Order: sequence, then structure tokens, then C-alpha cells
Amino acid sequence: MKPAPFSYHAPATIADVCELLAEHGDDAKVLAGGQSLVPMLALRLTQFAHLVDVNRVESLAGVTREDGVLVVGAGTRQRVMERDAGVATAVPLLARATPFIGHFQIRNRGTVGGSLAHADPASEYPAVACALGAEMELAGRGGSRRRVAADDFFVGTWTTAAEPHELLVAARFPVWPGPCGFAIEELARRHGDFALAGVACAVGEDRAGLALFGVGSTPVRVGAAESAIVAGASEADVAELAVRELEPPSDVHASRATRTRVARHLVARAVARAREEAHAAA
Repeated sequence: MKPAPFSYHAPATIADVCELLAEHGDDAKVLAGGQSLVPMLALRLTQFAHLVDVNRVESLAGVTREDGVLVVGAGTRQRVMERDAGVATAVPLLARATPFIGHFQIRNRGTVGGSLAHADPASEYPAVACALGAEMELAGRGGSRRRVAADDFFVGTWTTAAEPHELLVAARFPVWPGPCGFAIEELARRHGDFALAGVACAVGEDRAGLALFGVGSTPVRVGAAESAIVAGASEADVAELAVRELEPPSDVHASRATRTRVARHLVARAVARAREEAHAAA
């Protein structure tokens, strides 16, 4: 199949992008790497009257570090997260999650902001953002800017807190200080497929982050399990807390019971790995 007809726009500045989004509202869609959007358009699972291509907006790409935060421009390719030594040092969980995203051809073109803004509940970056306590930076019409905590940014399947006129311009990942450990675990039918269930875990000296993906309409942040990690609870007890109130979907790939059982196992394994790394770094 082919996409439904649309008007194509290729602005060169963030301000021009926001003006187009404000002008066309829900009829417009941002095109970044296109690794999720283009297949959906081709299959006519969705359609938009206007596509706003942001690949000419140079200011959207790049990685900088400031005041204990790694700022990743929304247009930065996923391959940078996978290969950049500075990213691996500052935010190891971000670097380790990237190889799970599709295949290298996908990561060569896909963008960090595209994955976050697409908000697929089975994708890795949204869970990493929630586990680490990241913030999303949004630009709006007239030069307005605001930041939204990752926990509040993802509001449903393919739905975020961004307004129709707003553009995700950067993700701000905190650089955790002191001896820390990080782990990401997931189960997929084949490497590169979307996860049936997965977990992103971070363990620090006096805090922990735990977010599950593929088991709900958004990443699932489990505060009770995070507190249990800090308190020194066993991996098994943490895993039970993490899945206690889960209501995963059932579909042709896995039942609710299967996803819950897999998630429990993955949480225990991720916590054990993160703790081991944190202990070795101390």
C-alpha cells in the first residue's frame, strides 16, 4: 500500500516547525527518522494532511553535558547513543538500551526524540527516561519552552503530554553520581522485535529507578519496588512488588499471565545485575 496524499514541509528552524504545527494542529505530524511513522503511513494505519520534516533543523541534533545532566537533542540519531563513549560514561543505561532497538539500519536513521515522542509502550527509551528521572524539553509557538518529567510525559499508547503546537527538542538525562549500577532486560520473539516485556533498572547509593515496558499503555514506574531496592530487599521480593498491580495486555504474541511471569523474572535479573555493578563500583 501507499500513504494517503499529504503536503510536505521542510522547515529549517525550530520556530518555523512550531508555526507549522500551530497552523495545522492535529492534521500535522512531525517526521524525524521515519522508522515508525513511515511504515504506519504506508499501511494506512494512520494518515495526516501535513508532514513536517525536521531533518533540516540542525539545532535539534547533538549531545552536551551541563550541570550533571546529559542533554540529548531530539534529532540525534540512535547510533550516536550506541557508539558515543561520552554517552556510555555519563548515562550507561541509555547506551545499553540502544542495541535492543530494531536493527542497525533502523538505529542509523532513527532519532532519540522520535522514539520518545512516538511513545510506543514497548519501546526502550521511554522506560529508560522514566527509570532515570529524565525531563523532556518542549518548544512551542512564539519561542516558549517548558520541561515535563518523563513520568508525566507518557500518557498513553502513542500519546504524550506535548500540545499539538509543541515540538520535543531535547531529552535531559540526569548523570547519576557515585557508584551506580544499570541494567536493561527484555524478552522479544526475535532480536529487533518489540519486547513482550522489559525492564530498565538503575541502582545508586541511596536511590533506585525501575521502569517496565511492554506491559501497559505507558512505561510502568514502580515506586514501591524502587523503595524496596534501596531498603535492601531481595530481588525476588522486589520482583513481586513490581508486578503486583500490573495489568499487561493479552494479544496474539503473549497472554497477560505470560507477560506478568516474564516481567517478574526480568525484574529480578535486572536488579541483581545492577546491584552487582554498583557494588563493584563502590
